[in-house]
Amino acid sequence: MIGFMDGLDEDEERFIFYSLREKHPIHELERLWNVRAEVILEAIHRSSDLTKRGVKGIIAEASFKYDVLEKLGHLKELEFTGDNGYDFLVDDKGLQIKIQVKLQRSEKKSPMIKNDMFVVETQKTRGGIDKKTSEKTRPYRYGDFDILAVSMFPSTGRWDVFAYTVSKWLIPDKDNPDRIRTLQPVPFKPNDDWTDDLSTCIKWFKSGKIKTVRA
Repeated sequence: MIGFMDGLDEDEERFIFYSLREKHPIHELERLWNVRAEVILEAIHRSSDLTKRGVKGIIAEASFKYDVLEKLGHLKELEFTGDNGYDFLVDDKGLQIKIQVKLQRSEKKSPMIKNDMFVVETQKTRGGIDKKTSEKTRPYRYGDFDILAVSMFPSTGRWDVFAYTVSKWLIPDKDNPDRIRTLQPVPFKPNDDWTDDLSTCIKWFKSGKIKTVRA
């Protein structure tokens, strides 16, 4: 069967492609929403920059699951419910680790750079006010997650590249030391604060070392 389409012209190839597409949907979502994948992609393409940024954030999470977690045999992804401050809960030989995935910050469609470092925005998508404390609920607090995984797609063009650090090492908010500062610096290359290997970051987390990433 290899090479059976060799010699076909473009119209013939398109006819075979669309004939197969009718019988074999690309994704289950096509059936659930009764719409072709091409229409979904066109809707995203025509959407606002804010919507595209949200979609990219979801792609970053999915890429972390398929390109990182599923390739590490010693980690088991755990199910959880509720609106939590993390995207993934994994079990590493009995130790539960909370991982938050964020997309590297962009500005004017280019990777944001501040003080010769990349930037990641660490705050929740939706905001609100805590009825008991009257504080904003969008900022993360230390303890909401254990490890920060930053998708470096904006600067690398690859969805399988991440930068990792321990959440306790992130820079605190200047007005509230219990909260994590919204904009965090990410180095151009891995160092002793940030790594491109999740297993290494888990070792850092297990060590219990206390420090603050360099700004």
